[in-house]
Amino acid sequence: MATATRPARKDSGSKETVFNWEGKDKTGKLVRGEMRAGGEAMVQATLRRQGIMVTKVKKRSFGRGGKVTEKDITLFTRQLATMMKAGVPLLQAFDIVGKGAGNRAVSKLLGDIRLEVESGSSLNQAFRKYPQHFDQLFCNLVAAGEQAGILDGLLDRLATYREKILAIKGKIKSALFYPTAVIVVAIVITAVIMIFVIPEFKKVFASFGADLPAPTLFVIALSDAFVEYFWLIALVAISGGVAFAYTLKRSIPLQIAFDRMMLKIPVVGEILRKATIARWARTLSTMFAAGVPLVEALDSVGGAAGNYIYKTATKQIQSEVSTGSSLTVAMQNTNVFPVMVIQMASIGEESGQLDSMLSKVADFFEQEVDDAVEAMSSLLEPIIMVVLGTLIGGLIIAMYLPIFKVAQSV
Repeated sequence: MATATRPARKDSGSKETVFNWEGKDKTGKLVRGEMRAGGEAMVQATLRRQGIMVTKVKKRSFGRGGKVTEKDITLFTRQLATMMKAGVPLLQAFDIVGKGAGNRAVSKLLGDIRLEVESGSSLNQAFRKYPQHFDQLFCNLVAAGEQAGILDGLLDRLATYREKILAIKGKIKSALFYPTAVIVVAIVITAVIMIFVIPEFKKVFASFGADLPAPTLFVIALSDAFVEYFWLIALVAISGGVAFAYTLKRSIPLQIAFDRMMLKIPVVGEILRKATIARWARTLSTMFAAGVPLVEALDSVGGAAGNYIYKTATKQIQSEVSTGSSLTVAMQNTNVFPVMVIQMASIGEESGQLDSMLSKVADFFEQEVDDAVEAMSSLLEPIIMVVLGTLIGGLIIAMYLPIFKVAQSV
């Protein structure tokens, strides 16, 4: 397949599109390829300068596709690592993965990266142009692999790292999904009872001509307020949630306070802490094994931990290590790591096997997260049933108390 050099951008703000083209070279041989350019005229002019007589230029259509997810990037990394280990050339590997992707957005992303590499950029430089999909850690590991000539091995390690991180995130989400779903259902059921059921009981009670029990009066008053201010309550709840999420993304003090509060929540906080330590250890192990210097590796580790408390602690560790302290002493000074983690890091430093020790720490805490999630699920089921039974049952009993009172008087 013939390829064309991508023209230089005259205007960084101009919109470029990927075009597929066909033509004949100087020998009359049919050639085809793809190019990113500002329009069909630019494609034809570039190809003519290369001695290619263009017969067809067509804008590549990707149609509608979903967004590129973390799972998509992880799968792409594994596929690329497998093909490079099998000896498939880099550009051909991109073609294979891009054409096999079910998500059109992924196909477009890989096509754009392929064009960057084809036009002379290194692979890590091409990835760095899409920071929303490839973070600093990803690009640094790819750069280390390119410099050392072991890109296939580094991609394999990177794929394994991303798969493990994705797995532990999935476990955290599954642990939080069940109670969240039950709470939402409970709110919906309570709202339906308050808005539609209790007003009907109120009409029936109006014909009794007797004093109603205090629980019934309380529930009716609550229902009246709920019916009258339902839209206001919903609006305040939704706008408050949106405002909190918006502020949380932009306020560092709020992020610190929120992350600290999450770690203090009973049961859930301990799971989050173990998951954070597992990610922290896995990231540092992967970076260190790839030959990235410790101080430089710590740049990527804090952000990958997923918690601002550990991100701040990592910056402190990096500062102390850069001034000559050992990793173990620096970790101990932060007061956020368990004794076992510090001891394993100390053994790793003394034996020269820090990456191996940190990997074992990550394996241990990932298993701890598995066990904790299973235990929490078993514990939450009866608790949630009791809470729901008390809430819904209490409302129903409060409504039936007057009926029982009338029946006794009869």
